[in-house]
Amino acid sequence: MKPTLSSCVCPHAGWARRAALGVLLAACALNVAQAATAAEMLATYGAQAGATPVPARGQQFFNTTQGREWQCATCHGAVPTQAGKHASTAKPISALAPAFNPERFTDPAKVEKWFRRNCNDVVGRECSAAEKADLLAWLMSIRP
Repeated sequence: MKPTLSSCVCPHAGWARRAALGVLLAACALNVAQAATAAEMLATYGAQAGATPVPARGQQFFNTTQGREWQCATCHGAVPTQAGKHASTAKPISALAPAFNPERFTDPAKVEKWFRRNCNDVVGRECSAAEKADLLAWLMSIRP
């Protein structure tokens, strides 16, 4: 009898297939995680907060000094539909509201990076999931 691939017993064949499948699934998950939408980010923050986001609270948070010198509006503008500029470096900042800048809130890693930096500048700590959800709900409610 001639051996065939299906008749060979190789202890590593199943492992190799499982490893290849795992790599493929991880790549798909990475693409999905990087291809988020603002609505998906809002759903994530709302779920983490365990509460329904309130846009009015987000607007108040954005336009109020939170314990540091700056407020979000210091750099992003009171209504973040146009470009702003960093308060100390004058570096331009593109519009924050997703309806005016479709690239906003589409990369979870970038969103978390900027929330971490900006919340530290404005609040002096990391923002809570509820604060992020409220803020994003308000920003998503701003329409042209």
